[in-house]
Order: sequence, then C-alpha cells, then structure tokens
Amino acid sequence: MQPFQRIAITGKPGDQAVIDTIRKLIHELDGRGLTVSLDEAIGDATGASATHPVASLDSLAPRIDLLIVVGGDGTLLHAGKQVAAHQVPVLGINRGRLGFLVDVSPDRFDEIIRVIDGDCRVEERLVLEARVVHDDGIVAHAPAINEVVLQRWNTARMIEFETWIDGEPCNRHRSDGLIICTPTGSTAYALSGGGPIMHPGIDAVALVPISPHTLSNRPLVISAGSHIEVRVQPQSIEQVHVSCDSQTNLSLTADGRLDIVAYPHALRLVHPPGHRYFDILRAKLHWGDGAPPC
Repeated sequence: MQPFQRIAITGKPGDQAVIDTIRKLIHELDGRGLTVSLDEAIGDATGASATHPVASLDSLAPRIDLLIVVGGDGTLLHAGKQVAAHQVPVLGINRGRLGFLVDVSPDRFDEIIRVIDGDCRVEERLVLEARVVHDDGIVAHAPAINEVVLQRWNTARMIEFETWIDGEPCNRHRSDGLIICTPTGSTAYALSGGGPIMHPGIDAVALVPISPHTLSNRPLVISAGSHIEVRVQPQSIEQVHVSCDSQTNLSLTADGRLDIVAYPHALRLVHPPGHRYFDILRAKLHWGDGAPPC
C-alpha cells in the first residue's frame, strides 16, 4: 500500500493512559512530517489543539486517509461507524481490556510506523444496518459493526416476536430476545449466548436467541445479503429494547417492525505485519492453555 499521509487520531475520553499514548503518537507523527488532525472528543485533553486541526470525526473523515483509534473495542466501534461511509481505514491501538479489534500494543510503535509506511493489510468487515419501519417508511436507523440486539425491557416475562428471512417466515420466538451479529460480533455478546464463532472472511450473519423458551430454537447462520425482519407481537412492544453495538438505541413503533440488512459500506480495519486471526482467538479465548502451536 501507499504510505498514509493525512492521519486523524481519536481515543477514549477521560483515560489518562490513552491521552499519554496519543501525545507520544502525535510527537512521532509530527517528526515524520505527516498531517495530523485530532477528534474534538480528545483534542483539548492532549494539549495539542493549538497546533493541530481539531474537529468532529464526521467532518474530518473526507480529508484523511487513516484513522488511529486509541482505546478498547468499544472506542473503535464508535469511531469506525463515523468514518465507514468514507471508506477510511482504521487502526486500533489497545488501551482497553480484551481487544479483538484494537490489536496493536501501545508499546509497539515500530508496528505503528510500519503501518503508516504502508506495510499493512486492510481487511473489510461486514457492517449491519438496523431500520425501524412503519407504514413502509424508515422512521429510524443505525449501523452496527458487532450486533443488533432486540431484548426484553422492564419486564420479567419473555417477549414474543417473529423472524422473517427474505420475505419468508422463519420462526416464532418466545425468549428474552435475539442477537443478530456479524462475524466481527460473533466473539462479543453473541458468543456468551452460545452463538458460533464466524471467521471475519465469511459473508454471513448469525441469529442467536437469548434464553429461548424452546430448546430447539438454536442459533442460525444465514447469508449476509439476507433481509431480516423482526415482527414484535403488540403485547410485547412496550417491553422491547433495540440497541446497535450497545451504543445506539432505537424505539419500535406500535405497528412497526425491525429490519436488518447489510450496510452499504464495510469497516476497513488495518492490521500490522504478522497479524493472524487465530493468534488473536488463542490469546483472547485462552485456547490451548497458552501453549505454542505444535
């Protein structure tokens, strides 16, 4: 790849370790003569707002060719959705906990510089779009990189709803809810619900029931090109909560439905040299008790 020249930096606000890493990163990039901009969420905290452009990611996205996110997976999910439509590659530096997406250590500035010099791999990750539809019109919508979750809210009772796939009835559910996840999200909430781990190279979506009443109601993997409809029974509408990546909430209408389709733009995730997906799984999920491969 060509070296990156116009770089924006964002991170988790209010975290001193994140701010310290960003300050070091700004110093390194300035020394290489690169154009560096800062997300307004962290601009003032870095002490560099007087010498570097500061703006929202929405306004910076058309003017940059790389976004560096310092924090955890949640920070990257939030930032990635803001730049996905502009196809800006995103590099994650891990200052969080688990770190499936932010896979560069803050101590490995050598890896960061190699990425900036173009020695990297860009991987496209599927993004979903959740739409609240009423009278055939979209009244609310939001993207989701990990998952769209429909779950019971303010009630101890199960909720009742139907799933339809490409216009065909699939199932009638009585459960605590449903997780519709991408391969990226298959190692997040869906994993704790018993869903399958899907390799990010698979163009698929998983429907994972949350505590279903019927034991035969199992996770279902379908094509990412499918049109998913969730029709909630009227008596359950007031007890239903819909969220995208646990960051954006959507409210259903009394006679409406929830549609989930593939978002028209993928998340372009940047990996440093030597990145291997199964190394990440072994490290994060403790496969093989930490022993090296045979």
